[in-house]
Amino acid sequence: MCNLYALTKGQQALRDLARALELGAVQDRLGNLPVLSGLYPDAEAPIIGLARGEAPGPTLNLARWGMPSPAFALEGKSVDRGITNIRNTASPHWRRWLAPAYRCLVPFTAFAEHVKTDAGFQPLWFAPAPETLGESLACFAGLATRWTGVRKKAEGEVTLTVFGFLTCEPNADVAPHHPKAMPVILTTAEEQRHWLTADWREAAALQRPLPDGALRVLGFGTSLDVAGNFPFTS
Repeated sequence: MCNLYALTKGQQALRDLARALELGAVQDRLGNLPVLSGLYPDAEAPIIGLARGEAPGPTLNLARWGMPSPAFALEGKSVDRGITNIRNTASPHWRRWLAPAYRCLVPFTAFAEHVKTDAGFQPLWFAPAPETLGESLACFAGLATRWTGVRKKAEGEVTLTVFGFLTCEPNADVAPHHPKAMPVILTTAEEQRHWLTADWREAAALQRPLPDGALRVLGFGTSLDVAGNFPFTS
């Protein structure tokens, strides 16, 4: 499971990404966005959804990472910590959120998978290769919804926009280090637009690994700085 990622490019890069979708005027509701050098489950992070109605177009919003958990996973529990990664889209639990109204893009710079080393499990970072992406941003294929519940006991009941993103079989870049899964990554405006707008039967085809060689391994570390380097490495 991918439970750590970073977004180190500035807010203008997010606006440019949304504008490149060519789906209407961009609405930026992020406020003053800081560099997000290490995003863990339940962190607040930017997502791009498609507003409908009188003012359709891409909308930049903040949401918390973790979709609602299935009922069976909450039996006997008073707190729902959320599901960060979504694999089985045939499950009735996820089918309710597969329509375009719930789909979102989750921009990122790099993501990490926890890999077993001699020193224990450590986060190994991956990023799109320059020839794969150029100067643009990649996105995870995400789902988002409004949710009311308890994420933390100390916080009590809250109403939030929450999100998670799809995973799939790993490609040859990730598999030697993390053979279970990798995030579903969309690298072109065409793919990103298709994810937000297409019928599910078409959008489902995007739940597949990137081509082999599309990612580079950055190394081990706890977070990234604004230049995409590791302030702390091992």
